[in-house]
Amino acid sequence: QVQLVESGGGSVQSGGSLNLSCEASAYRYNAYCLGWFRQAPGKEREEVASINNDNTATYADSVAGRFTISRDKAKTMVFLQMNSLKPEDTATYHCAAGRGVYAGDGNWNCPLPSLFTDWGQGTQVTVSS
Repeated sequence: QVQLVESGGGSVQSGGSLNLSCEASAYRYNAYCLGWFRQAPGKEREEVASINNDNTATYADSVAGRFTISRDKAKTMVFLQMNSLKPEDTATYHCAAGRGVYAGDGNWNCPLPSLFTDWGQGTQVTVSS
């Protein structure tokens, strides 16, 4: 049963923007981390960004400063705003969820890509030069 559903992919020219959305209401609880991963043909899947219950976000070096991950107040949706897109950003983007590591004081951290266990089917992003 797919509980993560992405939307918002498409084709843009280099320098353009896209905003990906993911319906993630099944993971609205504080213990869950949400993230975006991408996989290009012939390449390994890589973590792009993640966000924890207090909206602390982390980013891959390749997208820092260009991409922004966020959640709505109800924590039923997670977004990935992608600006200044480059051809090397072309990939299938997957929304992912997993149980975080408890850090105390009600906070959960998302330190490792391996903690993400649930995946959406993906949405294609194509950036042309």
